[in-house]
Amino acid sequence: MSGTKKKSRAMTNRRMFVTMLLGSMFRRRSRVLAAVLSSAVGAATLFCLAAVCLAVPAQMSAQMRQFGANLIVVPASADSGTARIDQAGVDAATEAIASATGTTASQVSTASYRYETVRVNKSPYMVAGIDVDRVRSLNGQWEVQGDWPAAGEVLVGLDVADAAGLTVGSGVSAEYLSSDNLRLASGERAAASATAPATPSAAPTGSAATGGVNGAGGSAAGQVEWRVSGIVDTGGDEDDIIYANEGDVDALTGTADAGYDVIEYSVDTSSAPMSSIVDAAQASSDGIQAEPVSKITSGDSRIITMLDTLFWVVSLIVLALTLVGVSTTMTVIVSERRNEIGLRKALGASGRAISLEFYCEAAALGAIGGVTGTAVGYALAVAVSVGVFEQPLGFRWWLAVLAILMTALVAVIASYSPVRRASRIDPALVLREE
Repeated sequence: MSGTKKKSRAMTNRRMFVTMLLGSMFRRRSRVLAAVLSSAVGAATLFCLAAVCLAVPAQMSAQMRQFGANLIVVPASADSGTARIDQAGVDAATEAIASATGTTASQVSTASYRYETVRVNKSPYMVAGIDVDRVRSLNGQWEVQGDWPAAGEVLVGLDVADAAGLTVGSGVSAEYLSSDNLRLASGERAAASATAPATPSAAPTGSAATGGVNGAGGSAAGQVEWRVSGIVDTGGDEDDIIYANEGDVDALTGTADAGYDVIEYSVDTSSAPMSSIVDAAQASSDGIQAEPVSKITSGDSRIITMLDTLFWVVSLIVLALTLVGVSTTMTVIVSERRNEIGLRKALGASGRAISLEFYCEAAALGAIGGVTGTAVGYALAVAVSVGVFEQPLGFRWWLAVLAILMTALVAVIASYSPVRRASRIDPALVLREE
C-alpha cells in the first residue's frame, strides 16, 4: 500500500513540475520568444553550415572532375625497361585506386592514351589512340566543333587544324613511319611521359618527336585515309594532338595491345585524400608512376580548407552569440521571478529543485529553438546546394538531432549563471521587501 502511495505521489509531483514549467513559459511569452529566437538562429546557422560543409566536398569534387583528370599514371622511367604500361598494369592501378576510394573498378572514371608519331599530309604530328567514350566522359570540358570520331575518323586539336589547314569534313592522309617512332619505342616516350605535367600530351608532340626526320626518311609501316569528324579546343597542350580510335591506330601501326603511355583518372577525393590514392596506385606496380594533377587537386584542396575554416569560425561566433542571447533572457526571467522564487524557498523548496526547473525550462526553450532552426537551416542549405551546385541535398537525421541537442545544451550552459543566482536567493530578504 505504501508503495502505491509513493508512486502516486511521484506522479503527482511530476505533473505539478510539468504544469509549473509550462505555466512559467506561457506567462512570459515575450521572454520565451526571445530565448527561442536566439536558439533558433544558432541552430539554423550551425545546421546550414554543417550540412553544406558535409555535402560540398563530394559535390565540388564531382564538379571539379568535369574539368578533366586529377590523377595520371605514366611509365616509371625509361630505365625500367618498360616503355609503356600494359593492360595488366592499368587494371592493377585501377583496382588499387578503387580500393583506396571505397568504390569498384567499374566505377572509376579512367581513360588511356597511346601515342604515335605519324605523318599527316607529309608533316609530322602526334596521334593518340583512345577509347572515345571514356575520353569523352572524362573530359567534359573539351569544346568540340563537330563530332567525336567514329571508326575511320579523327578528332583534331585546334593548333593542328590551324597548322595543317584542316576543317570538319576534311580528308587526312596519315602515314606511319617506323623511323619516326624508333626513339620513342626504345624508351624515350616513357621518360617524356613521366616528366610531363598531367595532360594527354605527355608524349612528345610535333616535329620535336621525330628526332630530326623531316620528310622522306624511314620506311612506311602503314598508310590510311581518315576524315576529320571534329576539332577540339581545350586551350592546352591537347590542341597539338590528333585523336583517333584505338583500333584505327592499331591498324595504322600494325601493332595491337602495344600498351599505353598515359592513363588518366578522375577520382573522388572526398572519401580519401589524394596522397593516399597516389600511394595506392604507385604501390600497385613497379613499372608505373602516379602523379596528381596539381591544377585540379590544389584548387580543390584550397576551397575545402577555406570552407572548413569558415565553418569553425562562424560556428564559434554563432555559439557565443547564442550563449549571450539565452543568458540575457534567462537573467531577465530570473529577475522577474525573484519574488516567486523567494516565496517557494520560504515554503520549503530547495535550491536544487529551483535550479532543476530553470535548467529544464532553458533546455526546453533551446530544443524548441533547435527544431525551428534546424528546419530553417535545412531550407537554407538546400537553397545553397541547388543554387550553387545544382544538386539536391538529402536530409541528415543524425545532424538534425545533433543540432537540436547542441542548441539545448548551449541554452543550459547559458542559463548557469542566472540559475545559480536564483538558487541563492535569500527568502527572508525577498519577503521583507514585499
